[in-house]
Amino acid sequence: MFLEVEDLVKFYGEGENRVKVLKGISTGVEKGEMCVIQGPSGSGKSTFLNCIGGLEVPDGGSIKVDGTEIAGMSLDKLSDYRRDKLGFIFQFYNLVPDLTVRENIEVCEFLSENPLQAEELMETLGIAGIGDKFPAQLSGGQQQRVAIARALIKNPVLLLCDEPTGALDSKTSKSILILLETINRKYGTTMMIVTHNNAIRKMVHRVIIIKDGEISECSQNEVLVPAAELTDL
Repeated sequence: MFLEVEDLVKFYGEGENRVKVLKGISTGVEKGEMCVIQGPSGSGKSTFLNCIGGLEVPDGGSIKVDGTEIAGMSLDKLSDYRRDKLGFIFQFYNLVPDLTVRENIEVCEFLSENPLQAEELMETLGIAGIGDKFPAQLSGGQQQRVAIARALIKNPVLLLCDEPTGALDSKTSKSILILLETINRKYGTTMMIVTHNNAIRKMVHRVIIIKDGEISECSQNEVLVPAAELTDL
């Protein structure tokens, strides 16, 4: 397994307010797979993603990414791990407003020893013609494409997506999902996608359902529905 999670535990709060958010999660994802993580609000799915991403420190268990143990890493080592291994895409794009599209992407290009080609990536994502524009001049879909390019320019081995279509209309959501599908196929990037949208689970290799801090379902799709054919987005 490319990603191996064993008995992952996470608490929030102190004393009487201490709550166990993740209750011994164990699962895995193969290299090159697209995986959807679903569950009700408050189920622990974003906390799970943040632990894998080194944004939150688990209270117990093991997380191995490409053979490297993440749980228990020092803050400096976690910073190196995020820089060298990961790309992040969030519901809110977090672009730097005073930088152009190209500059927003190039900021992360310089963090990698083996970055993708910026112009090729912008062409793939359909933003080659807006490189000199600023975020405020872009639509929501264009901003999300820039955020995806910024995450991918580092050539990460693992792409973590937290509600990447949550702020977009159905037409734009489909175009973003087609792009993620294209990136997965073209670069072999392993992806984990937190989403409330049930339609997205049809296009991925693996589906993990989290309920009350535990995995209630883990399944694989024998046949994938192309993103372009998804309905009810």
